[in-house]
Amino acid sequence: MREFDYRRASDVPGAVALLGADPGARYLGGGTNLVDLMKSGVERPALLVDVRELPLDRIEVTDDGGLHIGATVTNSDLAAHPEVRRRYPALTQAVLAGASGQLRNMATVGGNLLQRTRCAYFTDVSKPCNKRLPGSGCPAVAGEHHNHAILGASPHCVAVHPSDMGVALTALDAVVHYVTADGPHEVPLAEFYLPVGTTPHRETALPAGALITGVTLPPAPVAAASCYRKVRERASYAFAIGSVAAALDVRGGTVRAARLAFGAVASRPWRAHAAERALIDGPATAEAFAAAADAELAAAEPLPGNSYKVTLIRNLVVAVLTELAAECRRTEEATR
Repeated sequence: MREFDYRRASDVPGAVALLGADPGARYLGGGTNLVDLMKSGVERPALLVDVRELPLDRIEVTDDGGLHIGATVTNSDLAAHPEVRRRYPALTQAVLAGASGQLRNMATVGGNLLQRTRCAYFTDVSKPCNKRLPGSGCPAVAGEHHNHAILGASPHCVAVHPSDMGVALTALDAVVHYVTADGPHEVPLAEFYLPVGTTPHRETALPAGALITGVTLPPAPVAAASCYRKVRERASYAFAIGSVAAALDVRGGTVRAARLAFGAVASRPWRAHAAERALIDGPATAEAFAAAADAELAAAEPLPGNSYKVTLIRNLVVAVLTELAAECRRTEEATR
């Protein structure tokens, strides 16, 4: 690891000013991803601006009944918060599935959204990688790609985004708040991550030097019946090979509302809009859930080594939605 300078920010404008004055600077939250990348030589910041002491560590109910989550809230505090557990259970489940307790105690909400792919070609500086060095190529296309993208990829990059939290937040219509030298801004999480296209090194819509200050979840009664399910190659903490975040409202056996997002299948958490459209006003049956999954996965373009993900996600969608439909039925019966 090469030498770098370190500064601790005392307020948000000061943090933004420090980064604006040094193009080679990076914000430091928990460091659970950035420090690893610095050790491997992928990231080589000249300055780290520590933002952990900024007043961004609170979770608060918004005026409209949603929830605002500060950027420096730790993953542990987020998962344990009673309002998150009660109103957005899929988010708690996603965070708990994401890492060990030690990592959750350090990792922050803002840093989680900005974590970079764990593709082995990206993290090995001796290999070419368009995400790390634009124009150098994507060896994963013809190489090791069993855990790579089946949706929204391009010949320039087939890596997947590793965040579990991001999948749940995508299904729940989260909005990201950030600050630049021009003041505060916001962007829906659905637009936060950029399509791969020909520029896989451009991962988010954040302007240079922008600091994430928080995430807002809108009020969503459907989220009370929500679930996050993750499949991984070992039972202990590991990155997903496929995951689903879902929320469902079923009344009288008919789907009234649905939210669905997939993880570990694309360069960003994948909102399953086609599946949601297929579900609305349809029967809450396994057959209908499978048809909805097929509607979304019709766009899949798997590589030879990861075509299993199509079947995996399909089965996962059916299992999760069937579980949520049963929960909705029990709630409906209890209120009669």
